[in-house]
Amino acid sequence: MTTQPPPPHIEFDGHPATEETLRIPALYGFGHFTALQVRDGRARGLGLHLARLDAANRELFALPVDGDRVRELVRHALDGAGRRDASVRVNGYLPPGATRTTLMVTVREPAVMPSGARSLMSAPYVRTAPHIKRPGEFGQTYYGVLAGRAGFDDALLTAPGGVVTEGAITNIGFWDGDSVVWPDAPALTGITMTLLEQGLERAGRPSVRRPVTLDGPDGVGRFPAAFVCNSQGIAPVRRIDDTLFAVDEELMKDLGAVYDSAPEDLV
Repeated sequence: MTTQPPPPHIEFDGHPATEETLRIPALYGFGHFTALQVRDGRARGLGLHLARLDAANRELFALPVDGDRVRELVRHALDGAGRRDASVRVNGYLPPGATRTTLMVTVREPAVMPSGARSLMSAPYVRTAPHIKRPGEFGQTYYGVLAGRAGFDDALLTAPGGVVTEGAITNIGFWDGDSVVWPDAPALTGITMTLLEQGLERAGRPSVRRPVTLDGPDGVGRFPAAFVCNSQGIAPVRRIDDTLFAVDEELMKDLGAVYDSAPEDLV
């Protein structure tokens, strides 16, 4: 018998969700968010998450988001859910007529990236303003569903000319034998990606950004290994379309160690 996970705990500006407040994301979806994993009340890259929320809110609504307010709301929602370990999502909205950003905090069961090597189906899709993390992105979900139907784990988004940008819900990195290579293309700079970049730099193994394409001299086939990452963790890639990759256990071990070395901040 399969046990269903408990429903998410949702709060708006520190108050339990109501039918009225739930109309905000349902009817007025223009907004932004960040997603983080909390363990024992702590999160890696918390300052980066707070900076992401503030920058996106200023760009979309011309209003700042106070980091202390976000932390207080997250703590309140964790307490309300009775959790120290959780998947947390903070959404920012500015409903019509409002003068202050509404912050929705959602607390769910903690999540971890599936440990198996991932298969990705390329899809021709570039998000509008890809540097902003936004809810309800139809194209990402659409191509992710198509990838699943075709027997893949997820989609790999590409710009015109087969330029690799990002996964549907991940960043993708490649290993050229010497360095981690991130695609130099319009994409969301993920928090886990940033933590890996910073950690590799501290370890004296700086990663690089270079154009990556599906085919040609910069094609994915020139790389012996690849991986994806997001707030849930890091996983190797075994296939992009018909291109196969070996799972470089040493690379994955090193990336895991770099990520684990990132400090955990108290929410």
